Amino acid sequence: MKRAASLLLSLALGLFLLGALRRPSSSSTAHHARHDGVSGGTIARVFAGVVPVTRKNDDERAAAKRRLRDGEAGTYIGEILRERDSSLARWPDRGGAENPLTVWIQPQSRVRDFGPGYVTKVRSAFEEWDALELPVRFIFVSDSASAEVHVNWVDHFNEPISGRTRWARDDDWIITDANIVLAIHHSQGEQLDEAAMRAMAMHEIGHLLGLDHTTDSMSIMAARVRVRELSDADRATVRLLYALPPGPLSDR
Repeated sequence: MKRAASLLLSLALGLFLLGALRRPSSSSTAHHARHDGVSGGTIARVFAGVVPVTRKNDDERAAAKRRLRDGEAGTYIGEILRERDSSLARWPDRGGAENPLTVWIQPQSRVRDFGPGYVTKVRSAFEEWDALELPVRFIFVSDSASAEVHVNWVDHFNEPISGRTRWARDDDWIITDANIVLAIHHSQGEQLDEAAMRAMAMHEIGHLLGLDHTTDSMSIMAARVRVRELSDADRATVRLLYALPPGPLSDR
């Protein structure tokens, strides 16, 4: 009996030590921690009728503030900074067209009223953002497994929104992945037409790039989308976003 108890004790100790060896330390995983964000948008009826962060040194912060001050006019970057506690999240510079983000748009769906025209309009929305030639570009792929960004369809959201973007960032405020879901119908059942779908997709792609809502109703990033094209403020804001470093711009 004593021998059996001794063997059981030794086995338990061995399993405990094995688990300890396999368990990653907090220091090795901190840099890879994910922080998820969710952004949703809605089409105006006109269509259808303390997280850890990487500290910047003083010179980097001062240079970023100068760049912000010089380029802020004509943008809504200030609204984004106020919403995110003076911090910016964006994709890393990927060399433009040399290393584009791979995008898969769900080609077929059993959702009621779905049609291939929706896919065409979403592609067109990506292409309009892509024409800005940001450090992050897009390329479409037919294999969902090889895509970094997925666009999927749902019938509707229970909330009064027509699109939703989920993205994740690391501790350096670099966006690491993002996915978009678009609804074929408003929450009350009315179908989005193709023009509305394109506008909704453009709004969600703005979130995917790191933009947030603006009170400017003439911009695609207004919380309630009323326009069908990017505004000058949309273009200026995303260009400034990708000219600034990610992370906090204020002193921490």
